[in-house]
Amino acid sequence: MIAFITIVFALTYVGMALGRVPGLRIDRSGIAMIAAVVLVAAGALPVDELAGGIHFPTLLLLGGLMIVSARVGAAGFYDASAAWIARQAGRPLRLLALTIAVGGLLSAVLVNDIVVFAMTPLLCRGLAARKLDPRPFLFGLAAASNAGSAATLIGNPQNILIGQIGNLGFWSYFVSAVVPALAALAVAFGCIALAWRSCLSVSVAETSIAPPQFDRLQAGACGVGTLALLVLFATSLPREISALLIAACLIVSRTLRTRQLLDEIDLPLLILFASLFIVNDAFARTGLAEQAMRTLVAHGLLPDRISLLTPATLILSNTIGNVPAVVMILKVWQGIPPGVLVGLAVLSTLAGNLFLVGSLANLIVVERAQIEGVRLSFADHAKAGVPITLVSMSLAGLWLWAVGFMPP
Repeated sequence: MIAFITIVFALTYVGMALGRVPGLRIDRSGIAMIAAVVLVAAGALPVDELAGGIHFPTLLLLGGLMIVSARVGAAGFYDASAAWIARQAGRPLRLLALTIAVGGLLSAVLVNDIVVFAMTPLLCRGLAARKLDPRPFLFGLAAASNAGSAATLIGNPQNILIGQIGNLGFWSYFVSAVVPALAALAVAFGCIALAWRSCLSVSVAETSIAPPQFDRLQAGACGVGTLALLVLFATSLPREISALLIAACLIVSRTLRTRQLLDEIDLPLLILFASLFIVNDAFARTGLAEQAMRTLVAHGLLPDRISLLTPATLILSNTIGNVPAVVMILKVWQGIPPGVLVGLAVLSTLAGNLFLVGSLANLIVVERAQIEGVRLSFADHAKAGVPITLVSMSLAGLWLWAVGFMPP
């Protein structure tokens, strides 16, 4: 049975690296779900212990935040933000700066995957109306969503998981992570401006763009709800309950059907999380993970130092993806020190900017842009993504060492 579980575990993460099953249209969520079902059916994880292997507070928090973000989107806020960026007069560099600033800010307080899902299409259309090459701006949006989301424990799925399992304080983490996140946003602007300078160096005449539908009253209610959520995060109320409470309040509407909001929940992402919890729990029961950790400790290779955690997160995030990587690390490595958890959250998020496959936000931008007729290639992304990642992770590592979170 141990050999069988190990093979399924290995094949699952090979699937995470490939992103799909060759010849079939099965994505990461499908691969993880199939693996989890096979392991449970084979008896690797008893059915009556199945719930114990899934970290439900993480799923509840993520689901609640998805509803809050969907309510913000339904008010037209994301579309209005994208249209406002595209309407700004001036040189393209200013537009790039606005794209990165707005994308980073929204991703810090709302789940970054949902932010880029909503903003990408209208940004494509607005930039097309101004006859600008949309690629550097879309890469800027993706990079900003990763960098900005590193600042909080609700900015992206892996940070949500780390904060929940590690019991990290929301505001204490923000104070620790906001500096490297802001530095990463600045680095993203500089690297994209340099790499795409040929198409960002010409003046563009202002073009009239029809404003999207925007409900100021509903957007204001969402703003109040978001502020209330941030206040609740400073209390002793569990974060998942806080998110669900605000989500329940925002569902109340005279114009929006509840189903319209619930349909915006990213069910495949929740399935991916739940399935990976099961796969990792089954593998942990074999004892092989514990043996591997003891071996790493004996050889001084436990990634509790910046010099080891940085390359580990960089490699794992750009092979199996930063979400599956964090799920696996947290299951295999028990008792991670708080400082290392902060480093894991920041570094695994910034590592997602290296290649297109590094984060879900990158892939969402690619897919949504393709629907609008904009092709974003691996090579185009890498020419700015590689320097953005290497510089921002280096700066983050220096910061984590300087403030005493991790040894070098």
